[in-house]
Amino acid sequence: MSSISALKNTHIKGLFGDHEGKNDNEFLKVSELSDFLIIQIVKYKSSLTAIENIKLDDLNLKNEALNISCNANTRILWNGPNNWLLVSSKKEILKEINEKLVDTDFAITNISHSRAIIQIEGKNTKEILKKGCPFNFNELKKNTCLNSTYNEMSVTIDMLDDNPDKVRIFTLRSFGESFYHSITDACLEFGYKGV
Repeated sequence: MSSISALKNTHIKGLFGDHEGKNDNEFLKVSELSDFLIIQIVKYKSSLTAIENIKLDDLNLKNEALNISCNANTRILWNGPNNWLLVSSKKEILKEINEKLVDTDFAITNISHSRAIIQIEGKNTKEILKKGCPFNFNELKKNTCLNSTYNEMSVTIDMLDDNPDKVRIFTLRSFGESFYHSITDACLEFGYKGV
């Protein structure tokens, strides 16, 4: 079974908005990401398992607000108390998850095909986020994340880097097209490159 990306017929490559006379490094870069394994992990309230003893892809489950554990292949985003979103390019990590997180202690849900992922990179990335989200993005640093809304659509924002700013934004697949148009409209002011 093959998957069709959420924005397959929506994402357009090229230059858009205020791009004339600008260097390539001045553009925002907007891309759709796909083919990631996305697993929601929730520890049951009745579970007595200590999360400090659990490692997935050699990463801890941190129970600290806005915090992320990461390596080159996998990112574990704090999604709420005893609630995480694991995003990985390694599909085989699912076997490790099922072995280490027993179903009497954790709810494991594969939500890979239910999310659209848009990545934005460039010096004005936070300005784009400020246009539709009520969070104070001046405080968002590398390897932090948050759940919020963007123009009334639920999103999870993962700050990958802050030099230059680079974020991944996850939204429900059903919001994908509307969210994409909302983000790209916000990017027109600065000029963006669809990659």
